[in-house]
Amino acid sequence: MTETVSGRRAAASRWRGMAGPLAVPLAAGALAGLGHPPFDLWFLTPLGLAVGIWFLGRCATPGAGFRAGLALGAGYFAVALHWIVEPFLVDAPRYGWMAPFALVLMALGMALFWAVAFWGVRRMGRATWPVVPLLALGELTRAYLFGGFPWAMPSYVFVNGLTGQVAAWIGPHGVNVIMFALALAGALALGGQGRARWPGGVVLAAGIAISALPVPEAPLAGPEAQVVRLIQPNAPQDQKWDPAYMRMFFERSVAFTGMGAQRPDLIVWPETSVPILLNRADTTLAVIAEAAAGAQVVLGINRLDGERAYNSAIRMDGQGVVTDIYDKHHLVPFGEYIPLGDLLGRFGLSGLASRDGNGFSAGPGPRLMDLGPVGRALPLICYEAVFPQDVNGAPERPDLLLQITNDAWFGNFSGPYQHLAQARMRAIEQGLPMLRAANTGVSAAIDARGRVVASLPLNEDGFLDVALPPKLAPTLYPRTGDWPLAVLLAILTAVLAVRARRESN
Repeated sequence: MTETVSGRRAAASRWRGMAGPLAVPLAAGALAGLGHPPFDLWFLTPLGLAVGIWFLGRCATPGAGFRAGLALGAGYFAVALHWIVEPFLVDAPRYGWMAPFALVLMALGMALFWAVAFWGVRRMGRATWPVVPLLALGELTRAYLFGGFPWAMPSYVFVNGLTGQVAAWIGPHGVNVIMFALALAGALALGGQGRARWPGGVVLAAGIAISALPVPEAPLAGPEAQVVRLIQPNAPQDQKWDPAYMRMFFERSVAFTGMGAQRPDLIVWPETSVPILLNRADTTLAVIAEAAAGAQVVLGINRLDGERAYNSAIRMDGQGVVTDIYDKHHLVPFGEYIPLGDLLGRFGLSGLASRDGNGFSAGPGPRLMDLGPVGRALPLICYEAVFPQDVNGAPERPDLLLQITNDAWFGNFSGPYQHLAQARMRAIEQGLPMLRAANTGVSAAIDARGRVVASLPLNEDGFLDVALPPKLAPTLYPRTGDWPLAVLLAILTAVLAVRARRESN
């Protein structure tokens, strides 16, 4: 009994000894998270990560490295992903109590990838530089594992500057390597002695200076450019499906569709902006077509196919005929479907299976939608714009990217702006313009360099007529994808692991 009490006291003492120092990487991670919108203090991301990597250099064991990486990642993701509480606050009396647990669990879950990377660095020896490939590999894994969740990648903070343009060649994960290399340089500047500090400091300063350079100009839309109207009804999530408000939001969108003396070439409504199933929407679609007065319309609507439900985008031609249907294929786990629900349905748990009407079913995958004179668009419904690999999965190069989304779920502070930043990165990677219709905003036209050329403010209703920006020449990243970088990082990690094993024997 005495030994048990003594052991507990020793463990508590060790924890108190670790908790104080771990506040350093935790705070450094939180500082790094401020690089994302709406703060946009992008230079703090490499600086915060530099402090975290410097702290790793002071860790003597793999376990200490793991804890340091977990603290750094927890601070970073808690700040960058704090919008995750917003969906639970839509019906706060019922679900609000879940919000803090969701944030803590999400932050820790994402931080595990960084913790494993830091553990691996210390497992390989005393050198700190392997943190660059291991963190980059961790972020790649986070983007793909179990469907992936690449939101808040460190590379996204560069979207406003010159460094972000490199994504057209090496993708966002390649830009992550640049970010982690700059952070390593900063860590060397912090931990070096005398003149040894200078090289790291110079590299970090040069990297920040280059990243601050303006984005090169993209070609402007000419007089012959197609004109697109983006509709933003601004339906708050707690009212969007309320029968007392649904008709008002629908009529608002119809009114915006019919405004103006000149008809646009394309009208785009946001995700799930039609409050009725496609299967029963003939009269509703006729109202929209009449307001469009001969213009084609792309809109978001749900539909049923037997027992299966789909989150869809449809195209109506100038006569109001539905000519194309695209079904969202990358669904939000637990938000739109239950992971492994269909598998569990085979064992009699049919209440979880999408094929039995629970949640949404996934569409067949990326494909193009022919918009006539406007060109061929790659439709992206909400969450799908988060995944560069999905955009790369288009069967052919489109003429534009077309995102419809309901960002009302993301609240009013950070989520909608971060979603917009990721859409801008997709435009950079592809060298293509993007049109974005968002329920509560931010609806925007984005040029092929990722710059917002026109937009509607968050939480305002209205419409935006904009000339479609031209596309650029094909970029490299869509042709290579992430495989070359993934293979290179995997080989480098394997070589480092083998060398560390030999040195330990």
